[in-house]
Amino acid sequence: MAKVHVGPDEFIGEMVRALGHPGALLVSVDRRGRPNVMTIGWGSIGIYWGRPVFVVPVRISRYTYKCIEAAGDFTVNVLPRKLADLAQFCGTVSGRDHDKFAEASLTAARTGKTKSPIIQECVLHYVCQVVHATDLDPKSMNPKILRDNYPRGDYHRFFFGAILDVQAETNLRRRL
Repeated sequence: MAKVHVGPDEFIGEMVRALGHPGALLVSVDRRGRPNVMTIGWGSIGIYWGRPVFVVPVRISRYTYKCIEAAGDFTVNVLPRKLADLAQFCGTVSGRDHDKFAEASLTAARTGKTKSPIIQECVLHYVCQVVHATDLDPKSMNPKILRDNYPRGDYHRFFFGAILDVQAETNLRRRL
């Protein structure tokens, strides 16, 4: 399907809904350039330092964390409704042990702006360059949120990605 370049704010509602269910697909590459995909259910889009930024939290224990650290960039991709079940798969197996692109029959497509590809089968893509990263500080966290989300102390690093490009299928709303 044809894709067009759109503004970073044009499909924020669709992205937020995807994060809620089934999840969006976060892609980066490892040190060898091999793409890895992970499902995310948390993230935010806003203006930081005078530019549009996508913030993604990734647990330090995840393989994706090492990929983003190595690449310095990432993409966030939204699946069409008919492929929504792939979010479950991409969120339950690790890229350390699986080539999720091959196993899920996903196609990595170069962005021309980042090492990390977009997923061709997806309908919405945010292409991001890391401009800042910060670790969650458990001392400043609400105790209930800390208890409910971090019982083993496996905290997140928040990657702030300047949005370099946003691509969407021309019929995106019909496919979500």
